[in-house]
Amino acid sequence: MPMDRVQPVSDSRSSPTVLSIECLKGSSKADEWTGDFLQTGDIVEELRIGNSSSRRMGTSGTLLLFTAPFKNGKSGVQRVLHDAYKKKETSILVRIRRGADEYAELQACIVPNDSAGKKQYILRSIADPNYTVGFLDRTESECLELQASRSARMVNALSSSRLQNGYVAYPWERRMQEFLSVPFSSCFLSILLLPKASDQVASRYNDLEDTLARANAWLNASQATGVPIAFMNVQTESLLTKISGETASSTVNAGSLSDLSNLANASLYGFEDYHGVDIGVVKAVRLWYAPLGGEFAIEIKLQEGDTKLGFAISRTEEGFIFISSVIDGDENAPSTRSGLGNLYKEATNASRLLVVSRVGNQKVLPWMVSSTGAIRCFDTVSLSMKLSLHRHTKVPILIHVLVWDRALTVPSGANRFRAPTPHVLPLPPEVQLASCPNENQIQPVPPEVPTGSRAVSDGPEVRPERDTAGELSFRFHDFSLSSNWV
Repeated sequence: MPMDRVQPVSDSRSSPTVLSIECLKGSSKADEWTGDFLQTGDIVEELRIGNSSSRRMGTSGTLLLFTAPFKNGKSGVQRVLHDAYKKKETSILVRIRRGADEYAELQACIVPNDSAGKKQYILRSIADPNYTVGFLDRTESECLELQASRSARMVNALSSSRLQNGYVAYPWERRMQEFLSVPFSSCFLSILLLPKASDQVASRYNDLEDTLARANAWLNASQATGVPIAFMNVQTESLLTKISGETASSTVNAGSLSDLSNLANASLYGFEDYHGVDIGVVKAVRLWYAPLGGEFAIEIKLQEGDTKLGFAISRTEEGFIFISSVIDGDENAPSTRSGLGNLYKEATNASRLLVVSRVGNQKVLPWMVSSTGAIRCFDTVSLSMKLSLHRHTKVPILIHVLVWDRALTVPSGANRFRAPTPHVLPLPPEVQLASCPNENQIQPVPPEVPTGSRAVSDGPEVRPERDTAGELSFRFHDFSLSSNWV
């Protein structure tokens, strides 16, 4: 049922008013700039509301046809769309004209325009629901100008286009179990170094260069000792603290732009808030490192009659726990059954320390250096006690060690879709590890191992110690025993 045509009044000085397209939201692929999609300024020639396919097939359904010129323009079309929407006839086909002889069509559905109030409707493309158009009254000359300025409007749309935020649900628990070598634990290793206090009352601190030099020395000393790690990255971390008195007076007061140049190498600087309290910013250094060959899991299963585990642990001056001795000649020892003895021999032959990185999936690596210069690390005495409790309770021990040969570690993605428990690779006796040192790392001189001794010795560089370090003390005490047997 076509709408009543309104004959335009002939006037050479004005252009007739027509119903045109107004693009409200672009498609997801910017297809509105192709000839198949409608564009702003297109002249509407025909509207078909209803399911035309059902009518052609002889089934129930109505088809309403409206052609230009449209009575009352946009407002008249809005009333038509409102009536069709109330009757649940939301399918619509729009046919437009560009210039004199170029035509295009859009199959869409009628939807309410929530941003424009009641009884206002727009069209949403069936092919791309992101693309929506509306109607607007324009003169024919204005439409032709818009069609001619298509290239300029494309450039303008490109400059005004903005990326939108999005959210996606992610199965974190499953991914952390399937794609990590140690489930629910990262392989990122780091140590945080606080700036060293330069006086006893901790009112002054050494500069940032001194902290960086300490981090560099710690890494080089660890590599020279035989710890199989490689440098990854270094960064500064800003830690907030309260300062007052002499500490505040001795720090840089960043109150003006002229003071900013003094902050580049400062380890502690202060700000004064509105209440007169000085807020201090401490520049700490975080050193990131990684094992040369990754981490290797060893499960030590215990049996009735096991009176000892068969290995001893010690600690380097840099805070690393390592296997210092393994019993030899006892085939029934848990260390021999698990393959730890063979791995220890290969580490000794490669001039490497067999560093323990985790016990029961808990990291046991050094993690911080205090302002006094003491290294926060794990106590070998308490660790020995825990391992002994494993032996008494017959609970298997799962430890991870840092290796130097990537061929020994699990390939990337090999732990995919595994069971929730960590997959432990037993070390067969015939495994031979090839030493693949990094060219950029300091290689230690092969140690001279005394006859009959299985302890790793790198001369004066290695000083295994027992300690009584707690939460309040970082002092290390020397004992006559060089290692802790468990």
